[in-house]
Formats: sequence, C-alpha cells, structure tokens
Amino acid sequence: MDASAADTGIWLTAAAILALLVMSAFFSGSETALTASSRSKLKAQADKGSRAAARAMEVTDDSERMIGAILLGNNVVNILAASLATALLTRVFGDSGVALATLGMTALVLVFGEVLPKTLAIANPEPFAMRVSPAIGLLIRILSPIVSVVRLLVRGLLRVFGVRTDPDSHILALREEIAGAIALGHSEGAVEKEDRDRLLATLDLSDRTVEEVMRHRSQVEMIDADLPADDIVTQVLASSHSRLPVYRDEVENILGVIHAKDLLREVNRIAQAEGTEREAGLDILKVARKPYFVPETTPLDEQMRQFLKRKAHFALVVDEYGALRGLITLEDILEEIVGDISDEFDVTPVHIPQPSEAGDYLIDGAMTIRDLNRAMDWNLPDEEANTVAGLVIHEAQTIPAEGQVFSFHGFRFEIATRRENRITRLKIRRL
Repeated sequence: MDASAADTGIWLTAAAILALLVMSAFFSGSETALTASSRSKLKAQADKGSRAAARAMEVTDDSERMIGAILLGNNVVNILAASLATALLTRVFGDSGVALATLGMTALVLVFGEVLPKTLAIANPEPFAMRVSPAIGLLIRILSPIVSVVRLLVRGLLRVFGVRTDPDSHILALREEIAGAIALGHSEGAVEKEDRDRLLATLDLSDRTVEEVMRHRSQVEMIDADLPADDIVTQVLASSHSRLPVYRDEVENILGVIHAKDLLREVNRIAQAEGTEREAGLDILKVARKPYFVPETTPLDEQMRQFLKRKAHFALVVDEYGALRGLITLEDILEEIVGDISDEFDVTPVHIPQPSEAGDYLIDGAMTIRDLNRAMDWNLPDEEANTVAGLVIHEAQTIPAEGQVFSFHGFRFEIATRRENRITRLKIRRL
C-alpha cells in the first residue's frame, strides 16, 4: 500500500472516530435531558400546542425502553470508537498504541462524550429534550426488538435475586415528588412558608381523617331540649357558634341541630302570632334540623366533597359503635389548608407561641400537633396522637404529673399544669 493510500486511511479513521464521539455526546446529552426533564413542564408546553413537547412526553413515557435504546446506541459508538482508535494508533506507534488509545479515548469520551453534553443538557433539560426527541424516538423504534430482548433478560436476572420492577411506580410516586418539590422550593427560598403549608396541606387531605381535626365532644357546646324556651334562646344568643346540637336526657341522644337564624325566625314568628299558637310557645325540636352523622375514619377530602354535595357545613362524628366522638365543620377542613380562620366571635384568638427567656414555649395541651408544627415549623410526629398532650402521654405510656420532664423526637417536654387527667399546659424546648 502506497503512502497516499495509507494517509487517506488514517484520515478516514480519524474522521470516523470524531463522528462517533459526536454521536456519543448526542446519546449522553439526550439521556440526561430526557431523564432530568420535568414531565409536568413538558405537559404544560404540550397543552399549549407544542408538538415537540408532546413527542418528548411520548418518548419518556416508557423510561425503561428509552434508556435501554440510548445506552445500547451509546455503548456501540463508544466501543467502536475505542476499537478504531486502538487500530489507528497501533498502526502508527506499534504496540504502545494500545496504551495511547486507552488513555486518549478515555479522556476524549469523558470530556466530550460525557461531562460536556451532560452539563449542557442538565442546564436546560426541557428544551434539549424537545430537540432530541424525534431522533431518539426513531432510534427506539429501530432498536426496539433488541431492547425488548435485553429488558426480558434483565428482568429475569433481577427476579432471580428477588427484585421485581413496577412500571407504574413513577405514577404512584408523583404525589411524593410534588411534595418534595414544594419542600425543596421553600428551603431554597422560592416558596413562602404560608404557600408551602397550604400546598402540602391540600395534598394531605386524602391521608387525614375526620378524627384528626374534629372538635372533641368535651369541647362541644350542646342544648338540652328540656330547658325552658327563654333559657334556650339565651344560650343560643350567648354562644359563639351559629349551629348547636340538641339532645335530650343524655348527650349521646342527639335529636337535631339548631341554627341560630332558624331559632330567631321562629321566635319572631311566635312574637307576631296570636291566640293559641302564641300561647304554645317555642318548640325547639320543631326548629331543629335533622342531624348529619359521619364516621370518624372518613378522609377529609371525601368529607369536604360530601359537605359541598349536601350543601351542609356541620356534621356530628361517631365511632364504629355509633357513640358520639365530636363534631366537624367545613371551616375545620378549610383551616387545615389555609390555617386558622378567626372572626369576631372566636373566644380564643389564634396566636403564635413566644419563647420565654429560657427558650421554652408554653403550649396548650389541647393544641394539635399539626397546628404546632405549622406555627413553629417543627416536625413532631402526629401518627399516634393528635394533640401535644396526647403525644406526651403516648410516649410516656402514662399520665405524667406536674413538673415531670421528658425528652423525645429532639424536644424537651415539661408538664407545666395538669387538671385531673388532662395535661393543660406544657413547656417545650428544642434540644
């Protein structure tokens, strides 16, 4: 072979190696862009009419097949480029060409075939993904038979080791991904605390039950149906609530729910009546509305839908035996999303606990753990108890005495006051 032919072969081989490096960079950048791109952003672009975004979503829909095709193409071009470089440098430098080819191709592939394209792709994953999706989609169709065989082989090997893959796991993890993105946005300063709390609370509605946010029966104000009419009217007018349950003989025997506006209409009607109707006086049960009972295990999102469907704002909560546990209102559910809603009739205005000179926070024992976490940006667990006092009792496995101190979950709890079997005040300090 003459010198000119040899030179031509060398240049063609070098050009082929360069072309393969470009293809390697394309595959590496495409893999990073398609896996790092946000499907929610692509969906938003597709809804606005972007065909490129729609193609990118179609390509990323089966991530296992997409990654298999890209890795297959990337490994083929990398191995082929290394083989050509070895042959070229061995021809030029002899046996030492193998070592030179290994070092040279490692550096070239690392810099130009991996790091550089991946850095570019991760900086703008969605635009990059939309540009490469047509070519990657074509590659997937071409390599689909080989990728399917590789996929079956890989799943078979994983099954041997007891590992089973779930193709729908990314759908099930979408809610956690959204919650994580919101929390990350808050930690980086892009999302305000109030916005984070509202968004996360909305996501949590399906996981929280009526029992967790209801007003306990010990805090429920009720009306005895056997009281004189004047006493009933006085109690309703003095109450800070517009709806009150009506019972007879015992609080478990709920006969109805009286609305202050209905009562005032009836009082006004009787005042304008004449004869025997006026002498009959007020019949509280005639004014009371039919009570609406709900199980304590009802999820909050379902209960809110039922409130809206029934055009109701008030429900009585019962346990599995039908015993009264408390009550819940539409406002209670809304407060789980937007925080406490106070009006001019609230007798206990909401306030954020302030630390003492020693760094302790004086907390009401009946305060819910969720409200405390929201106010203080803490992370006390609320799986086993709803209130702060309940958490201490659960951890202590007893009803503590005044002055007792406990440390758990990274906080110090001191029992400030106790009334009978209820912990009414606690001093809490982060350790």
